[in-house]
Amino acid sequence: MTSGQATAPAPAPHPASSPAQHPVPAPARSAADPGSGRDAILRAARRAFTQRPYAEVTIRGIAADAGVSPSLVVKHFGRKEELFNTVADFGPAAAELFDAPLAVLGRHMVVTLVNRRRELQSDPLLRVVFSLGNRDERSLLRDRFHQQVTDALTTRLPGRERALRAELIAGHLLGLGATLSLHREGAGADATDEHIADLYAPALQSLIDRP
Repeated sequence: MTSGQATAPAPAPHPASSPAQHPVPAPARSAADPGSGRDAILRAARRAFTQRPYAEVTIRGIAADAGVSPSLVVKHFGRKEELFNTVADFGPAAAELFDAPLAVLGRHMVVTLVNRRRELQSDPLLRVVFSLGNRDERSLLRDRFHQQVTDALTTRLPGRERALRAELIAGHLLGLGATLSLHREGAGADATDEHIADLYAPALQSLIDRP
């Protein structure tokens, strides 16, 4: 090249190769994301602890069922013992179910149970049924249910035979959960929470109001 010859400008980058035209996509939200994994872990743990002996349940197995990493299970719930205690705790569900005046408690319980099933894709009480007949740590599920659900309801009821009525009310709630689980694609799936309460709550309310 001679000293008087102009230097040709470098070619502009092709639009298809420009970084501005092809931003790096954001990573997809994974099942192990802390914001979405906790409920999945809890559902998997409920299945595991209610269907298999305690000694056979592992953090790794629960993680695989939930679609998350074992480290995320530990992050949210700690050791297996701590996760089991979370599964065996009916206190929060009972507090929500019983949070209404006695005059409307039957309807409140039905609406709340159906609503929570639909929001969480799991029943807040039904897991206790799977612990029946087992003698290992799963008996803690039954003990907690009696203390936190049946006994708590007994203390709220007026009149006679409070313990018996509380047991029958708890049975109604478990029966409702079992029915909705059995008929997942049935008529109940299309019915509103309020309509199910219209049909189901009067039986519960009659037990609540009995003198």
